[in-house]
Amino acid sequence: MTERLAFGLAIGKSGIHGRGCFAATPFHQNQRIAEYVGERISLAEAERRRCAPGEQCICDVDSEWAVDGSQGGNGTQYINHSCQPNTYVIVSERRIFIYALREIASGEELTTDYLYELYSEQTICLCHSATCDETTSLAGVSSESAEASQTPVWTPNVGGACEG
Repeated sequence: MTERLAFGLAIGKSGIHGRGCFAATPFHQNQRIAEYVGERISLAEAERRRCAPGEQCICDVDSEWAVDGSQGGNGTQYINHSCQPNTYVIVSERRIFIYALREIASGEELTTDYLYELYSEQTICLCHSATCDETTSLAGVSSESAEASQTPVWTPNVGGACEG
């Protein structure tokens, strides 16, 4: 792996999906874990990339910009979805930060509860958490509502469906 990982992170095989992001050191509740970084792109470019086949690592920042973690990411792009996450995301001043929702032990996979904007169908959730309903609605969060709530819209890293 040639990307430079954020301090305290490791990448490994995930029990949820493909590769995952793991805590290489313990994190305390509400501690900043890392910034979600990558190539800053327009929402139009984000939409174009989301329609490409394969896995996506794109997170909307606001109504104009997104970050593609697959280009210049620091390991945070491998954070998988969970219905019972151990991290949360805050957008501040057009930057995306990941924080510990609770105490996280070294070796634990980092997960967050993705919010989706692009799809109208449902997908199977693979998180296997105690609260998992096994399907995740992929509709209902717009960029505007995400910006207003300071909650980013995060494209799942499993690719998706586009019209056309």
